[in-house]
Formats: sequence, structure tokens, C-alpha cells
Amino acid sequence: MLILAFDTAQQACSAAISRDGEIISHCHKLIERGHAEQLLPMVEAVRKSAAVAYEELDFIAVTIGPGTFAGVRVGLAAARALALVADIPVLGIGTLELLAQAVVRGGHPEAVAGHGIIAAIDARRGELYGQAFDAAGQAVAEAAAGPASPAFAPSDLPAGVIVGTGAALLQAALPDWRLDSEIVQPDAAILALAAEDWRHRASRRPPAPLYLRAPDARLPGQASIAAGLLLP
Repeated sequence: MLILAFDTAQQACSAAISRDGEIISHCHKLIERGHAEQLLPMVEAVRKSAAVAYEELDFIAVTIGPGTFAGVRVGLAAARALALVADIPVLGIGTLELLAQAVVRGGHPEAVAGHGIIAAIDARRGELYGQAFDAAGQAVAEAAAGPASPAFAPSDLPAGVIVGTGAALLQAALPDWRLDSEIVQPDAAILALAAEDWRHRASRRPPAPLYLRAPDARLPGQASIAAGLLLP
């Protein structure tokens, strides 16, 4: 199975291609902005490095959020366009689910065996996007937005590891949980590997963005009238 995956949801831009469970081409860059300019050249670079044609791909996998408003839109638009040209399905995966998979597939099973995982993204203004998972990376709660609090950890979930840009903020509210400072940004390499197990979720229908808050709306001279997904 040949899968192209990419992510632009936060402060990174990455693309990867996997073949039968192995990464054959990968690029990951930390960037604050400019995802629209970086993504397609990066995708083309990994495609050429892997020596595959778009028409050979079984499907495309892309993150759907939560994340920056612009970043999520860039990734989804690119996935839809490439899938249309190549006539292949698209798989949309939540950013929080992908961060949890980075723990599961990170080569340290002893760190999470029998324990929980919480993926937390800094949503600014003192809030987080967060979701709890079991040791296998299966969601045990819905993704949610709100202030850092113990509410992000279900009472029956054994304390484990917190990952993501909001991990330090949440760990202060959950002192029994361990902070993993190595897993911060999503990576398309993890998505390309995990996507093979999630292939039944791929669809010809374009995935929708996952918004946990409404976008900011500003009028000249007025304060923001809606909390938003767009991060400063």
C-alpha cells in the first residue's frame, strides 16, 4: 500500500510517503507561517524522492485539526486538489489523535503500557485543545477546548504521558501525569504509518475541518467578537 501524508495544522509543515508500512520519503520543517508556500513544493519533493506517481497512491492522509485556522485550510485544500487530480480517496485524521499515535509508535512502549495518553495543543488565551487516549492510542474522550484542568483526564484513565504544544500547561493541572517534551508537533511520517491501519476511514468525500472553537471575527476598531481557531 502506497500512502502520501502531510500536515500543516500547527507550527510545522511535513510530508511523507509510506509503502507497505515503511517510510520511503519524508520531510519535516518547523515554521511559524508560510505553510501555503511550503506544502506543495515539499509534497513534490518527497514524491520525486520516492519515485512514485500520484496515480500510484492508494490514498492521501491529511490532518483536519484542531490547529491554526489557516494551516488546517491549507492542508485540506491541497489534499482535495491532489485527490481529485489523481482520482484517489482522502483520509482525514485529527491532530490530537495523530499526536497520541506518536507516543504509541515512538519505540518506547514501556512508557505508556497500561497508562493513558493526553494530547494537548496550546489554543492561546489560556486555553487548550485536548483529548484523552488509552495506551493503544484509542480515544476515550471527545476532543474538547477549554482551560487547563483535571477535566481533560477521565477519572478511570491511569495517569500516563501528556504530549503536544500544550503539554506543559496541562501537566501543571495534572501533576501525576508525565510530560513528554519530545512529541510537540504532528509529523506526517507518523500519519503515513498509522494511516494504513485507518484505511477503512478513507473516503471519496473530502474531509471536513475539525473546529473546536469558532474563528476570530474582528471589525475595524472593535474587539474580537468570537473566540477562534486562528492562533496569533
